[in-house]
Amino acid sequence: MKTKIQSIRGMNDIPPELTPLWRRVENQARDILDRYGYQEFRVPIVERTELFVRSIGEVTDIVEKEMYTFEDRNGDSLSLRPEATASMVRAAIQKNMLDQTRRLWCIGPMFRHERPQRGRARQFHQLDVEVFGLSGPDIDAELIVLLARLWQELGIDNVRLDLNSLGNSKTQTIYRDILVQYFQDNKSVLDEDSLRRLTTNPLRILDSKNIQLKELIDEAPKPIDCLDDASKAHFDELLELLTVSNIQYHINPKLVRGLDYYTLTVFEWVTHELGAQGTVCGGGRYNNLIEDIGGRPTPAIGFAMGLERIVELIQQQGSFSLNNNPHVYIIAMDNENRAIAFKTAETLRSAHPKLRFLIDTGDGKFKRKLKAADKSGALLAFILGTDEVAKNMISVKFLREDRPQETITIDAASRILIELCVQTRDASTA
Repeated sequence: MKTKIQSIRGMNDIPPELTPLWRRVENQARDILDRYGYQEFRVPIVERTELFVRSIGEVTDIVEKEMYTFEDRNGDSLSLRPEATASMVRAAIQKNMLDQTRRLWCIGPMFRHERPQRGRARQFHQLDVEVFGLSGPDIDAELIVLLARLWQELGIDNVRLDLNSLGNSKTQTIYRDILVQYFQDNKSVLDEDSLRRLTTNPLRILDSKNIQLKELIDEAPKPIDCLDDASKAHFDELLELLTVSNIQYHINPKLVRGLDYYTLTVFEWVTHELGAQGTVCGGGRYNNLIEDIGGRPTPAIGFAMGLERIVELIQQQGSFSLNNNPHVYIIAMDNENRAIAFKTAETLRSAHPKLRFLIDTGDGKFKRKLKAADKSGALLAFILGTDEVAKNMISVKFLREDRPQETITIDAASRILIELCVQTRDASTA
């Protein structure tokens, strides 16, 4: 007996029962981004490894441990994208798109070779939104307000906005020296991971999950305490814009994010509903990254949203029905009327594009066909037999109501479907 081939651990299937919810999330996001004037930008899954080393940071966990990297036949080092910002920046530079302001987004799978656990997978999906060419806090606020609208329209109410400012390049250099000195003075307390980060990426120590370092980290100097006047003004105006937009926020001075390229504003939407992996969306400003990758100096800001976590949140809240059953199941009573049933189904699909029609296929007794109609979850069964076809009529069986079967005209059947369309529309907007 041959061994069954299994999926790769951490690269998960999305079954048909869940895809309606995935589509709902994706389509709602697309709709809001379109309403705010953002354009879709599709970028490759595979890039040169150098792109991620230069953008994310050579000493980050992503580059050191988590990237899927390989050599192609030409000996070039390539990697599956672990995030989309670097790819979006690379593509914008390559296609000379930075001569004007750009509001862009992409959606798709990302890849990181980390231990699969709740909220983390080796192939996961993100919505990535980037803005190039705007330096003011108003665009920072727009991204956050846009996300708040998405949560509202998806029915998500158990997320919290955390905010911080890392300052500009000048203040970051000053702060880094202060932070390194602080941890050097307390070096004997640091764990192995923090000692390594002390010489490579000291800000990431602030994000340590080691409970034994909590008091030390709580008392450490914070980036927000070292802001110069310009950085502080940027942050204060952002807070003002969020306040007038009725967006509640929590200033988290330990929030630094996991990538090297952030400057000024950083933010996360977090929840307590998903255990340890509580960040459902995160981002911030990266004013130096485009120049670092080889483009002209261009201010930029963006965020990435984990779709798996959003789907799980909606499932937990029970705020979305996964019903994707057909509305109408069409049955030909005998093989002689199969072509008529097929033609009728196509006519109905054209006339009522909001409804789902499933036609019975294959041979079998009429009793089997009715059982299949009921099992499909359809609301109605349209039955076409020799008598119905001769009279240009349809028999309607109400599968979910205690009503007798009726034989009605095509026009009467169409009125039933119009009423069903109205009910379906009202249910989808309830």
